[in-house]
Amino acid sequence: MDILQPLLLLHYPFTFLFIAFLVLYQVKPAFRYFCKMTFYKLWLFTLSIVVIIVSIPHGRNVENIKFFRMSLLPLKYIFGVKIVVKGKENLRTKKPHVFVLNHQTSLDIMVMMEILPNRCVPIAKKEILYMGPFGLACWLSGIIFIDRKKKEESITTLMEVAHSLHKENIHVLIFPEGTRNHGGSMLPFKRGAFQLAVKAQVPIIPVVISSYCNFYSQKEKRFTPGKSIIQILPEVETLGLGLDDVPKLTEQVRDSMLTAYQEISGMTNGASH
Repeated sequence: MDILQPLLLLHYPFTFLFIAFLVLYQVKPAFRYFCKMTFYKLWLFTLSIVVIIVSIPHGRNVENIKFFRMSLLPLKYIFGVKIVVKGKENLRTKKPHVFVLNHQTSLDIMVMMEILPNRCVPIAKKEILYMGPFGLACWLSGIIFIDRKKKEESITTLMEVAHSLHKENIHVLIFPEGTRNHGGSMLPFKRGAFQLAVKAQVPIIPVVISSYCNFYSQKEKRFTPGKSIIQILPEVETLGLGLDDVPKLTEQVRDSMLTAYQEISGMTNGASH
């Protein structure tokens, strides 16, 4: 009978493949990482189609961002990532703000939805616009795209956004590092977000996401259940500041975010051991 069991599996290839998948998923962390990241990307693109369908009747509208948020919130439960938000009281405002967040991986999309307020427009690189259903869903949600290779054009776009903040009563979300940072710290900040805030004379709200290293590592091909902390810092006023104040403002905000990042990352790392 023992000899016949492998032969029986050959008669049921799908059963054999399913068992092989389960075994690999349990014993190979790299395979598990690949499966989870593939699922994550498929979820983004598949749910983007749903967002497109429900957004089309409203056209390109910042209100559609709520559909995006609803489609992504279940992911934290699927992956077993506990998200703790500190400083929620600093979000209790209806006036326009510029939110600045540190940028680590594509998982930021999942995590930042936990605190994304209504009528908040993220600013993203133009390449995302061409990412099939995901790009179209972003466009319909009012996300603003900039071409990082064309600095003057990007500045012009940001200045146009500055004029819209009060007129349309919207918030703007920007990753001031400009690109993903896997290094466990923060890259130097670009000044666009701070020029925008000063030009519009609106406060900046720094938002810090803790290191993902207690549950995620692209280098190690590791993606396990874990914990992420979001620290929302008090707003930084820009009223009365001019463009000459932007360099100092940029460093001031980065220093405060880096301090918070090191503190909350220490909490998650300690909890994982």
